[in-house]
Amino acid sequence: MLKKLKKIKTEVYAFGQHISMSAHKARRVVDQIRGRSYEETLMILELMPYRACYPILKLVSSAAANANYNMDSNDSNLVISKAQVSEGTATKKLKPRARGRSFTIKRPTCHITIVVKDISLDEYLEVDFLDSFRWPKKLKSKNKYTAISYNDMYSNGGVWDKK
Repeated sequence: MLKKLKKIKTEVYAFGQHISMSAHKARRVVDQIRGRSYEETLMILELMPYRACYPILKLVSSAAANANYNMDSNDSNLVISKAQVSEGTATKKLKPRARGRSFTIKRPTCHITIVVKDISLDEYLEVDFLDSFRWPKKLKSKNKYTAISYNDMYSNGGVWDKK
């Protein structure tokens, strides 16, 4: 019987948006945990003295909880496969200054993505070829006699008739 390899989902992610800190400060922490195991990452984040560690710690534990719920994986088999920080929108506030002037204060935000991979699962699974094959669905039309109309600018007047 013919066999076919089917790809299994082994990665789960957690996504944090609009975290109020600059992306540069968050990248300093994320670069330290990329590629490490889940348990080692927890120890590193708890001991680092940066303010960015707490939201990243919450995202890493959320990604591990997602992996535990969705793939039924153990925490000791998880590895941070991808971690990235991108810049978000900057909220602007006005600070009153002397002589009725005002200066803008920009509060930068960032978006953090943590992807966790289970190394105990195989990425591919052997499946019978005929079981994985699906026949294409027939297109169901409500009216059998509907004609397809071709609309362009020249056939229906379009822009040229309007003045």
